[in-house]
Amino acid sequence: MKFTLGFSPCPNDCFIFDALVHKKIDTQGIDFEPVMEDVEALNRRAFAGELDITKLSYHALAYLTDTYALLNSGSALGFNCGPLLVRSDDFDAAELRHKTIAIPGKNTTANFLLSLAYPEATHKVEMLFSDIEGAVLSGKVDAGLLIHENRFTYESKGLKKIRDLGEFWDGVIHAPIPLGGIVIRRNLDRTLQKTIDSLIRKSVEYAFAHPESSMPYVREHAQEMDETVMKKHIELYVNAFSVDLGDTGRKAVLTMFDKACEKGLIKSYNQDLFV
Repeated sequence: MKFTLGFSPCPNDCFIFDALVHKKIDTQGIDFEPVMEDVEALNRRAFAGELDITKLSYHALAYLTDTYALLNSGSALGFNCGPLLVRSDDFDAAELRHKTIAIPGKNTTANFLLSLAYPEATHKVEMLFSDIEGAVLSGKVDAGLLIHENRFTYESKGLKKIRDLGEFWDGVIHAPIPLGGIVIRRNLDRTLQKTIDSLIRKSVEYAFAHPESSMPYVREHAQEMDETVMKKHIELYVNAFSVDLGDTGRKAVLTMFDKACEKGLIKSYNQDLFV
């Protein structure tokens, strides 16, 4: 059996899936065909139903719960790891309604959080997450929503933080922030779904037990990222919730979706959410 597996080339995803795709663990006769793209590109593929298993933003999943079920392993959740809203010029947050903001995709959890924190900030420009930092620096946009490794580089380039939206979420909800999850097509056999969930868990556990084993794969796809930044990236986004959401993680996801319903961002979602 072979299934398509979508994930990003970012260090945290390469760390998680290295053992699975390179069969450092027993995959029980299942082959996985990696499809590596930026998370918003994966979100679009999920909306088109193109992938069997994929990483996607929790915001995107809120619209796709009839097509995909959420696996318990492989997720990115945590405290103080949310997107950062930054600027180059001095202006007050109250002026955001008049400012142009670069976002890493309309279906990203980052944009969901921005909509919650600043509903009046509607002048948004979608662009690849790695281009946002430069767009703010060049003045192409007034502000930018940073995710992934740019969290670790913006200050050294002269950008200033307006708000940490992870801290905003924690202040409102007091729960870990669900950023990205791993989902599987609902039309696949339920036993198979559980087997694949177990394999991803084993891949994460292998990565934690052998942290240097995945680094060649991480380096291969991290472009010219500094190795210190790579490791900080992994430490920030891969944690106990990546091994298993557990009751706390599952409750955090449901809380986010309930909040989205409350704010009118989504109408409803399939309550039978988890594999």
